[in-house]
Amino acid sequence: MNLRMEMPGFLYGFYERKLQHSLDPERIPKHIGVMVDGNRRWARQFNAPTSQGHQAGADKIHEFLGWCQELGVKVVTLYMLSTDNMNRSGEELDLLMGIIANTLDRLDEDAEISVHAMGAPELLPDYLAERLNKLTARTPAHEKLHVNVAVGYGGRREIVDAVRELLHDAVARNADIGKLADGLSVDDISRFLYTRGQPDPDLVIRTSGEQRLSGFLMWQSAYSEFYFCEALWPAFRKVDFLRALRDYAGRQRRYGS
Repeated sequence: MNLRMEMPGFLYGFYERKLQHSLDPERIPKHIGVMVDGNRRWARQFNAPTSQGHQAGADKIHEFLGWCQELGVKVVTLYMLSTDNMNRSGEELDLLMGIIANTLDRLDEDAEISVHAMGAPELLPDYLAERLNKLTARTPAHEKLHVNVAVGYGGRREIVDAVRELLHDAVARNADIGKLADGLSVDDISRFLYTRGQPDPDLVIRTSGEQRLSGFLMWQSAYSEFYFCEALWPAFRKVDFLRALRDYAGRQRRYGS
């Protein structure tokens, strides 16, 4: 259903405001993970080049982060480029990397956003890795929103990297590896994840109608709520986001049962 086509603009705005006002601020998720999926399919709908879809998706990211700031979300993790995406054609990948770099520059302009990079920087062009390092090193005086940028990211790789770092740390401390293995806990591995020190996502949203994780936050999303939306990411509207939050607020969180 395309609500915009069926409602005059003022009615649509009224519906959006009513939906937002119905949300309980205490039930807004603190950490939201978003799989920004559907850029290429969106471009194909208009016989537009793929790069136009990626650019529209980048523009939507900034719009989405504004919604999150407005509604009081504290942490957002954006799945922007997976390790599997690195197998795309060189031309598309170069264009996408440039768009991601521009997106990071725009994030740098918001003094109330902090950024943390998640992924394998060695897989990225030097200029993109440098932008990520620059943003990660910046500390806002008044942080309103923390954004994790997953670029060159893979969920399995994150867990492998965490275990590898845990073992290197143990060796550096001359710890007994056998005793470490016998007493290994969930918290031990969590301390070395890309999101160390952050709360796990309360809600994970995936656009484009796909209903799978594709390796996104495999460890951290063990008890997350999931919301799958048919809209392609560039066409994702605020009302779609508000519906996701309403759906989340109506669920009973269960941890391990």
